[in-house]
Amino acid sequence: MSAVDRRLSSLVVAIIVGVLTGGSVRAQDLDRDKSGPKLFATNCASCHRSPRGLAKDRFSWTLSSFLRQHYTSNPASAQTLTAYLQSVDAPRARPRPAARGSRPVTTSAAASSLRPPAPVPAR
Repeated sequence: MSAVDRRLSSLVVAIIVGVLTGGSVRAQDLDRDKSGPKLFATNCASCHRSPRGLAKDRFSWTLSSFLRQHYTSNPASAQTLTAYLQSVDAPRARPRPAARGSRPVTTSAAASSLRPPAPVPAR
């Protein structure tokens, strides 16, 4: 048997072994049990400084589908990341500005300190 034949037979054996054992090797799920902020840090932070604005005006199912196809390893991770991005962009309740000329609302403790300590006698 020549050196070329030995190399060829070794290559064939390596291919057969690879094919037979390749089906039993499972891919490692790198996104398993990660929170939304951790998924953002590992999958998105290299291009995006902040999660703000990434989910703005997007439906959750389209965002989740996009993330599943491009950035996460499974649907559960895509959903977790979608929920996190939407929570960051959720509108927050802001205090309403006071109308011009109106007095601020005071609490009873503050209002009582503005009153005189005793009733004013009538004339």
